[in-house]
Amino acid sequence: MEISPADFFYRNRDLAGFNSPVRAIYAAIRELVENSLDACELYQITPDIIVRLSQEADGLTSEENASIYRMRVMDNGSGIPPEFVPAAFGQILFGSKYSLRQVRGTFGLGGKMAILYGQITTHGSATITSSTGTVSLEDVSTGFEVDQDRRMVVVNLNTEMLARRGIDREALQQISFPKAAVQVNEKTLFIKAENPQDLKEIPDALPEIRLAAGVNEFEISIDIQQNKPRIKRDIVRPNPSRWHGTIVEYTLEGDYLRAMPKILEYLRQTAMVNPYAEITFIDPRGRLYFFERVTRTMPAPPRETLPHPHGCDVETLQRIINVTETKTVESFMVTHFHRVGEKTAKAFLDAAKIPPEKNPKKLTSDEIVRMIQAMKTFSDFLPPDASCLSPLGEELLAAGIRKELKPEFVAVEQRNPSAYSGYPFVVEVAIAYGGDIPVTPAVTLYRFANRIPLLYDEASDISRIVVNEQINWRHYKVTPNMPVAVIVHICSTKVPYKTVGKEFIADRPEVEREIKNGINSVARKLALFLTRKISVEHERKRLDVFSKYLPKVAKFSSELAGEPVKPDSEYEKMVKPLLQSLMRFGSDG
Repeated sequence: MEISPADFFYRNRDLAGFNSPVRAIYAAIRELVENSLDACELYQITPDIIVRLSQEADGLTSEENASIYRMRVMDNGSGIPPEFVPAAFGQILFGSKYSLRQVRGTFGLGGKMAILYGQITTHGSATITSSTGTVSLEDVSTGFEVDQDRRMVVVNLNTEMLARRGIDREALQQISFPKAAVQVNEKTLFIKAENPQDLKEIPDALPEIRLAAGVNEFEISIDIQQNKPRIKRDIVRPNPSRWHGTIVEYTLEGDYLRAMPKILEYLRQTAMVNPYAEITFIDPRGRLYFFERVTRTMPAPPRETLPHPHGCDVETLQRIINVTETKTVESFMVTHFHRVGEKTAKAFLDAAKIPPEKNPKKLTSDEIVRMIQAMKTFSDFLPPDASCLSPLGEELLAAGIRKELKPEFVAVEQRNPSAYSGYPFVVEVAIAYGGDIPVTPAVTLYRFANRIPLLYDEASDISRIVVNEQINWRHYKVTPNMPVAVIVHICSTKVPYKTVGKEFIADRPEVEREIKNGINSVARKLALFLTRKISVEHERKRLDVFSKYLPKVAKFSSELAGEPVKPDSEYEKMVKPLLQSLMRFGSDG
């Protein structure tokens, strides 16, 4: 019997991290917050995210210690066009993240899985409110015509799209052009220029016209067997303020009291690795947790890239062949693969024994397999570049660490871009000492992947293995029960997670090497700081001894010389220049 993706995850929700009320309420908050961050960062909008969790008074649950909660997550992101909202929240594995660039989500699963879990535990539906704020005139029209005789541009309006976006005739009448008059009827927009010269400028200006888009509100549930959204309500409200963003509200079964430490730690670490975000959390007891932004500077958004030959397989190659419009295998390689030029393409095809002039659609199965085998072994392909990545950067990571941990010392290093299996990645490593870092027998580890905190399954993560087994911390003057924290952030187009739940990184040799080298580098800086700190402390104790006894020696010497006895403060002033001459570390002493 064939089952849908929604049905599969309904039966196996533990694969996505929804295996208990404790884990599920944490995973739901995490998935929706990460969706909100992605919606802001891609368009360089500094995120403002509000999460509210309230307990339903009369909720019945199937699990002991669990309760029914209403979750509401609101962001100021780009918003979702209304034609995509039902599938975006009601169809498992539907998503906008199936592209080769750095994003938090991977499977088109997380946000929908949170709503699916809420549906199967409370039999409730989700309310989705979203608006893009504005919409271009091009998006609500079917084209335009230029009437030279009447000095007029006639724009044909898409009435269905206008209604869907909540744009009425009054909004259209507010469109204005310099040196042109605008008239509107039900299906057409007439723009008449004052003179023929102005007429030429109107078509170029049409894409720049933005109209206030309405706020679309949907009530959605998931048809689990068909993996399709069920739309129970679909309304459009006016949006004169041009608000943009998304609000997700639904009920779910959870155990907040036991999940609370993980939820608060997740939000704190999210604020650490996203210092430009402002996150507000209101818990079921009405307590407000506010994580303030410390900067409005954001990392540059990643650019979508082509697949690298080293990361290609037979299925991927066949899919590209099916859609290509190129006529030769050589142009096929240059057009569809990352950093492959004509010279490299010819050398590769010669090594693979594939005629460069052959039509790619006429490649046989054996030739396709031979191409893939050659791609894995051909060494002259250039490594992938990092334009499709968006690392946080040393300054932003240091700012986030200082904000949340308030350390006495912090050192950050961003490693050079590297690659595994054709997928580019960048490792950022930091080390911090003192402040609010907890004192534990082992070094405290904070793990992040594509700016996502990883809180579960730490023992299986490659970063923990490196920190515990491959670093000799005594070599860097770090001993047990010192307030030391290591922060590891990996960003990649394909983070090597071991599970769908995205909780720990697999032990890829290339990733392991970069993490180890990064930790060694920042640990050397910490060792210099600790050496100086130990020396300063030793010098302080030495000077304390001198400052305690030198005034007494001076007083005793004066008495022996028969000089008049002075107040103790006078002797302290007398020896102060001597104490300053004994300092080895300046004012720090």
